[in-house]
Amino acid sequence: MTVPQRPTTNAMRRALRRARDGVALDVAEAAVLLQARGDDLTDLAASAARVRDAGLDAAGRPGVITYSRKVFIPLTRLCRDTCHYCTFVTVPGKLRREGHGMFLSPDEVLDIARKGAEMGCKEALFTLGDRPEDRWPEAREWLEAEGYDDTLAYVRAMAVRVLEETGLLPHLNPGVMTWTDLQRLKPVAPSMGMMLETTATRLWSEKGGPHYGSPDKEPAVRLRVLEDAGRSNVPFTTGILIGIGESYEERADSLFELRKTARAYHGIQEVIVQNFRAKPDTAMRGMPDAELEELAAAIAVARHILGPSARIQAPPNLVDAEYALLIGAGIDDWGGVSPLTPDHVNPERPWPHIEELAARTAESGFQLRERLTIYPEFIQRGEPWLDPRLLPHVRALADPETGLAKEGAIPAGLPWQEPDEGFNASGRTDLHRTIDTEGRTGDRRNDFDEVYGDWEALREAAAPGMVPSRIDADVRQALSQAADDPTKLTDDQALALLHADGPALDELCRIADTLRRDVVGDEVTYIVTRNINFTNVCYTGCRFCAFAQRRTDADAYTLSLDQVAERAAQAWDVGAVEVCMQGGIHPDLPGTAYFDIARAVKERVPGMHVHAFSPMEVVNGASRTGMSVGDWLTAAKDAGLDSIPGTAAEILDDEVRWILTKGKLPTADWLNVIRTAHETGLRSSSTMMYGHVDQPRHWLGHFRTLSRLQQETGGFTEFVTLPFIHTNAPVYLAGIARPGPTDRDNRAVTAMARLLLHPHITNIQTSWVKLGAEGAAEMLRSGANDLGGTLMEETISRMAGSSYGSYRSIQDLVAIADLAGRPAKPRTTLYGEVPEERITAATASDGHLPELLPVLEA
Repeated sequence: MTVPQRPTTNAMRRALRRARDGVALDVAEAAVLLQARGDDLTDLAASAARVRDAGLDAAGRPGVITYSRKVFIPLTRLCRDTCHYCTFVTVPGKLRREGHGMFLSPDEVLDIARKGAEMGCKEALFTLGDRPEDRWPEAREWLEAEGYDDTLAYVRAMAVRVLEETGLLPHLNPGVMTWTDLQRLKPVAPSMGMMLETTATRLWSEKGGPHYGSPDKEPAVRLRVLEDAGRSNVPFTTGILIGIGESYEERADSLFELRKTARAYHGIQEVIVQNFRAKPDTAMRGMPDAELEELAAAIAVARHILGPSARIQAPPNLVDAEYALLIGAGIDDWGGVSPLTPDHVNPERPWPHIEELAARTAESGFQLRERLTIYPEFIQRGEPWLDPRLLPHVRALADPETGLAKEGAIPAGLPWQEPDEGFNASGRTDLHRTIDTEGRTGDRRNDFDEVYGDWEALREAAAPGMVPSRIDADVRQALSQAADDPTKLTDDQALALLHADGPALDELCRIADTLRRDVVGDEVTYIVTRNINFTNVCYTGCRFCAFAQRRTDADAYTLSLDQVAERAAQAWDVGAVEVCMQGGIHPDLPGTAYFDIARAVKERVPGMHVHAFSPMEVVNGASRTGMSVGDWLTAAKDAGLDSIPGTAAEILDDEVRWILTKGKLPTADWLNVIRTAHETGLRSSSTMMYGHVDQPRHWLGHFRTLSRLQQETGGFTEFVTLPFIHTNAPVYLAGIARPGPTDRDNRAVTAMARLLLHPHITNIQTSWVKLGAEGAAEMLRSGANDLGGTLMEETISRMAGSSYGSYRSIQDLVAIADLAGRPAKPRTTLYGEVPEERITAATASDGHLPELLPVLEA
């Protein structure tokens, strides 16, 4: 780090006063305080300690500093990165010369864990290099020989073995993880972690920097991991490494980025402030160590920035016995301490004895208490922060009153298995019927202010995306191009048309309707189908969704397999050719539950087309079973799945997605699931939900993305427009989203779907559930050719506040087509001809569904 200019006395005095007064600091002030030494540091530390003490009082453990009794499991010391200060990482040749394998064997892992359990340890810290198979053939060959697809598959398997055979709680530090990786690992670990280290990009991008040549140390990548962990409700440990060449401003910026993520998702369980220690045989062996006063100042500034509720840790083996200095600066945790294994990252620094640590902590007036790898606050929050399969393991070791480690508890292996509840009918299972007669119990959940993240932070994040784009293209020229050949519309022209209004919009809809007639003719298609939403218990945290409930909410329900099958049989009896089945991401349902659902329907009604499971459900099923998406889809197909809905798309732009949803799958993962489904032989619909925090430029990007994928796979059967229903949507109730699309928006989206997806997706569906009869007829005059289904039950839109009911008879759908001046025709899911027997059954039963739900007047 270049020698900084010392702050002026006035600047330091002003910053210290603001810290004492509890005024929010900015980056410049924080950078000044990071340089506090001597009496200034004493002043800064005193105010930081008061903030810490207020937080401990609020947490119900005043005067308590915590630690975790752990074992260190170095699963592999191979890594694809080349950090210039690291002695943990080695190379295959050196491992061979020392008689080691490329990875610890299962026996070696369990030997460490068992010995730790005998000594009262409760945490198994898995530490390893980032994706070594990407760099080292020897690592890849070892994994293949042992039957693992990648390093994370082995991590997952070993975490399960440790849980089942020793009872230790895994804390996983596998480096950079994708959103999908987090879903894979969450069921096997109560907590995970990854150090941010620094946001100083130059230390990664410039030759000679400590992170140069290390793809996983790019700050933007690591910040994305922290955000994805928060979105996935994973209790996450992170921190900064000081003294590796960053400036004080960069150090302060790192802390502010951590605060931003913590506020947005409430998922950072602790922040480690770690001082750099130079090591021999590394490129940075000549770099001076970060002084302990510098560490104390960083801890105190971290406390002021992160606030009283943050848990801040300093590793006790790196502080040269200056315990009082760091306690005085505002820490409340010593991190993991092992009576068995060394600190493999800092092997030259032995752990202090726990008795000594307790005594030195007591000298500063604090009691040392043991915690688990998952912090008490997250245990007490419960779902969705702790997977149900881990609850027995955590409860066996946690004090039910405090959430800290239960005194005297000795870990013992417990089965890692699905919860016992499974498919037991529970809750308001008649919601599909009573939503139209009694309505929902309330307009929002009572955890509205916590479950979706920080609304103020979200409001700030949403603002840039909602600014309209400047439109420079000539609308008349764009209309001419659309009429002549819509496949040659430029992005600027398409954007101009998506903003069209008045006569230009009328002409756009006429052009789209003409293209519709040329491509698919005048027949308006529909399908006799039944929606079955098998559960609405969900903890994903989608901010647009009014359907999701906690298991304890008044409107929560889960259907049994018999109820699902019975509803499918009822639908078959009245002429249905399809059931469309989707549900919430219920934490108790195993990843194989989806197979059971499909199989139950097929066993009861072999001829029924099973159109089921959104990409989010597919990823959930795959992650819970440990299967790849492709293998899971193949198994689902074998169980009876015939096609999948292309829902969970919302807007395929992560700028918008992360406003709309806290934890749903990113765009890239949605595309991967759909692509894999198509490759597996499962066709899908495609959708777009619009009219919330989006703009026409996002619609354009969405259309282009779908068109590219369709050209690649040809697997989409249709495109479905889904206008946002705002009434009970949390993101609208919080004052962030607008109240759904306008009629102009609906017409423009429908018309441009026809034009921009041509000639690759030829069926454009409009939604009578969301628009009503008149609105749907208008969309049929604007380029749409399909009305979707009779539905028979529809809970998702009705819970959101749609006023158009849950069922339309065939006569109702024919009447909507009549309003548009067009004939109507039934279809199958894949737009084929409906067997005459099905048509006869549907016609005979049309409008008479007393067992299903009351028929509403159109």
